[in-house]
Amino acid sequence: MKSCNMFSRCLAIGLLLISGPLFAQVPDQATPPDALIKMVVTDVMASVKADAEIQKGNIPKIIDLVEKKIVPYTDMRRTTEMAMGPNWKKATPEQQVQLTSEFKNLLIRTYSGALSQLRDQTVQFKALRAAPDDKEVVVKTVVLGRGDPVPLDYRLEKTDKGWKVYDMNIMGVWLVEAYRNQFTNQISQNGVEGLVKFLQDRNKQLATAKPAN
Repeated sequence: MKSCNMFSRCLAIGLLLISGPLFAQVPDQATPPDALIKMVVTDVMASVKADAEIQKGNIPKIIDLVEKKIVPYTDMRRTTEMAMGPNWKKATPEQQVQLTSEFKNLLIRTYSGALSQLRDQTVQFKALRAAPDDKEVVVKTVVLGRGDPVPLDYRLEKTDKGWKVYDMNIMGVWLVEAYRNQFTNQISQNGVEGLVKFLQDRNKQLATAKPAN
């Protein structure tokens, strides 16, 4: 149970980054990927630990923080496209927008409870191994707490607006891969519109669920 809780909390740290963390300083287009991750993660954890409402599990406040402060620094569209695989091309432009929005909301709501429980965790940042002209990199970190250290890696792409996070790996599992089978099954059974409805229904359930104590 302890390892499961640690997994959820570590994943919450990463998912908040994918969906949108809070920056004390706004990085610019020239900010290196490893500096970006360190800046974001350090500030996110400090913000959570300093906010009593977030620690109480105030989901609307967590969602508000995410929506207002971070989306420009992540690429949820690419995250969603990768999670869907070849099925992405079957979606209309309108459905692609819907799927990206609903998937982002699902990630935030699913792990907001674990995020509120962050207390004594710290993050160790590994040296970046990449060439100056690389367009995609993996920034490696390790989450340290009461249990065993948990590897948590971020995959970023270089865009004309700077580096953006679009995937993460925790204990050997990439986020998009974890959702790909589920998305594929939904589409095979009910089509792309069925996946849209599935995500919408799941978000409605999470929105009305009582936070765990």
